[in-house]
Amino acid sequence: MMVEASKSIDNEVGDGTTSSVVVAGSLLEKAEELIDRGVHPTIIVDGYKKCSLKANDILRSIATKVRPDDTDILTKIAETSMFSKMVSANSEHLSNVVGAILAAADRIEDKLRVDIDNIKVEKKAGGSINDTSLIGGVILDKEVVHGGMPKRIEDAKIALINSPLEIEKTEFDAKINISSPDQMKSFLEEENNILKRMVDKIVSRRANVVICQKGIDD
Repeated sequence: MMVEASKSIDNEVGDGTTSSVVVAGSLLEKAEELIDRGVHPTIIVDGYKKCSLKANDILRSIATKVRPDDTDILTKIAETSMFSKMVSANSEHLSNVVGAILAAADRIEDKLRVDIDNIKVEKKAGGSINDTSLIGGVILDKEVVHGGMPKRIEDAKIALINSPLEIEKTEFDAKINISSPDQMKSFLEEENNILKRMVDKIVSRRANVVICQKGIDD
């Protein structure tokens, strides 16, 4: 029961697992005292439910509303949450997670909604926690195939391509009979021309980042 209570708190809130176990343990301890006095368990459960509603009312009455643009308070909340974790020593540096959450927030009917799946945590071996940085953009975890390719592009114009940037193979087996070097030369030139036309289309759109779902010719 204690494990399930802790898991549900972790799934819903992401913090407070220790507190939930301490509170639940204290409630069970007091419940045991009441049972020893002859109080029926259903009455104890009913009492705890009423206490839960009252506790919620009290918490809401003393709570302070935090505006989404109040980054100072949000940062302090993030730091406080990390103090009980293994990263407590780096909580100040890691509190920039607030910026990531606000960047991914969508305004729906005067309320901000955040889909955590829109925030990607990319882990890399080596370095320290203080090397962590917030990147407002897209990281492509790929090796560059040529030394002249840029590692970072600001204000990128991205082309998303759903077809292969290479010579497609025919769906059926085909043989080409070449009887002279000139024919071979013209055949290779035509392949190059097909690829060049693909490249020219991308260049004409002034895209400086090309993401292709399928194959790209060397």
